[in-house]
Amino acid sequence: MTTAGEIMHAGAQWIPATETLDRAAQLMARLNVGALPISDKTERLCGILTDRDIVVGCVAKGHDPAKVTAGEMAQGTPRWIDANADVSQVLEEMQSHQIRRLPVIRNKRLVGMISEADLAKHLSDEQIAGWAEAVYARG
Repeated sequence: MTTAGEIMHAGAQWIPATETLDRAAQLMARLNVGALPISDKTERLCGILTDRDIVVGCVAKGHDPAKVTAGEMAQGTPRWIDANADVSQVLEEMQSHQIRRLPVIRNKRLVGMISEADLAKHLSDEQIAGWAEAVYARG
C-alpha cells in the first residue's frame, strides 16, 4: 500500500492568515511553489492560497497585495489528507473536490503537499488519466 506520506513533497510551509499577499508571493517564489497552506494562530489549516488567487482574486481586481492578507483570500472548507491515507483515498479526495494540491497532515501538523507533479512521479498512466479527467472536468 502506497501512502500519502510516501508520495508527498515533504517540507511544505504554512503562510499565516495574517500575512500579506505580496509576502506570500515572495515565499512562493523562494520555495518554487504555486500554493501555500494558510494557517490560523494555532497552526491549524484554514485555507490554501494559490498564485492564481493572488493574481485573479487580488491584483486583477485592483487591490494592493501589500494590504490584502492570505486569510482574506481563504474560501470554503480546506481539504487535506492524513499522511497514512492510501493513494486511492488521495485520488478520491482530489477528484471529488476537483483540486490539484492537497496538504498532508500528520498528528495535526503539516508535513507535506501533494501536487500534480507528485502524482505524475508515483502513479500509473491509468491512475493519472482518471485523476486528470475528474479534476479538470467542468460541469
